[in-house]
Amino acid sequence: MPSPEFFQVIPVADALRLLEAQWQPQPARETIATAEALERILASDIHSPEQIPAFRKSAVDGYAVRARDTFGASDALPAFLSVRGELQMGLAPQADIGGGEALLIHTGGMLPESADAVVMVERTQATAEGEIEVLRAVAPDENVIQAGEDVEGGALLLARGQRLRPQDIGGLLAAGCAAIDALCHPRVGVLSCGDELLPPESALRPGQVRDINAYTLGALAQKLGAHPVHLGIAADNPEEYFRRAAAGLADCDILLLSAGSSVSARDYTRDVINRLGRPGVLLHGLAIKPGKPTIIAVCDNKPVIGLPGNPVSALLVALQFMPFLVARFAGQPLEPPRSVRARLAQRVASATGREDWLPARLREQGDGAPLAEPILGKSNLIFTLASADGLLSVPLNTGGYDAGAEVEVILF
Repeated sequence: MPSPEFFQVIPVADALRLLEAQWQPQPARETIATAEALERILASDIHSPEQIPAFRKSAVDGYAVRARDTFGASDALPAFLSVRGELQMGLAPQADIGGGEALLIHTGGMLPESADAVVMVERTQATAEGEIEVLRAVAPDENVIQAGEDVEGGALLLARGQRLRPQDIGGLLAAGCAAIDALCHPRVGVLSCGDELLPPESALRPGQVRDINAYTLGALAQKLGAHPVHLGIAADNPEEYFRRAAAGLADCDILLLSAGSSVSARDYTRDVINRLGRPGVLLHGLAIKPGKPTIIAVCDNKPVIGLPGNPVSALLVALQFMPFLVARFAGQPLEPPRSVRARLAQRVASATGREDWLPARLREQGDGAPLAEPILGKSNLIFTLASADGLLSVPLNTGGYDAGAEVEVILF
């Protein structure tokens, strides 16, 4: 007999809140090279080991000068300065200047202590050899980047939980932070179960099908920044199923069980999950189609999702739960999915008490909103998704949409 909790369905949003209340992620951390840390999440605050820049430097190509030697200079009455030489890039200044003197300097070059400003080369004019006219006065510190102007030594560079962007990588490396502590990617284990399943490379015998759920779910995990772990195919045997699931849970942070989750006597998923750890099954049944018999559980502080075996159902449910699971694991906010507004090409009916998800193909309509064409098909036909541009949601208790209605299509 089915469990009394079965099909006491709740909306996906409520299921996510239930998971959030029961699961407190404890991600591991690892030390990695900063140059290879794009999109990784910082595991700790990073403070600058040094000031940036480390020395005063020129912001322009020009001449290092004493500002007071240029006061009053103009096109009509230039200031004449003697050029003592050129400051070499990558070297500390080997020369200094006195009154009425200048040094040729390039952008990023280090200023000598005696110079307090830089005249842009465009504001000068060479006269006799070794002499220039300054055609515009500069103020003290003009065109000079001060030591520590970007970052003071010891200042907080990036906070724990920051997802590293290209500019963050550059900033960390500029401060000499060649390695960082990052949160490890969540390991998402995917275990399939069923005597009818064979690996994708196998030749099929009558009554058998290739296991594709492990690979579509693994690809989704990878796309979200997780590390998929393929746990193989368990036979329709409760003990083998449990043994493989327990090993997978011990090795992973999130466990997806792609197997039976309905009321069939041969669907062992619920019993297997309850043996994996406490509190076990939180709910069995979602107010969605497809995917109603989904099982949501937390076992020893790790989320376990029992998915329907049908490929479309399994992937559509995973698309609604996996972004939340991966984001929460890393302590990140759940980013809203990309979507477009479109006009519905045909009427779509929906039963009350559930949310329907339909694959949809988008067709451009000139300057107007695109046309959304629902792709109708059964839940074991994967190419209903492969040929779609996104998903059309029919919310709870709406009864469906008429043709021509404006709808939101969540893009893949």
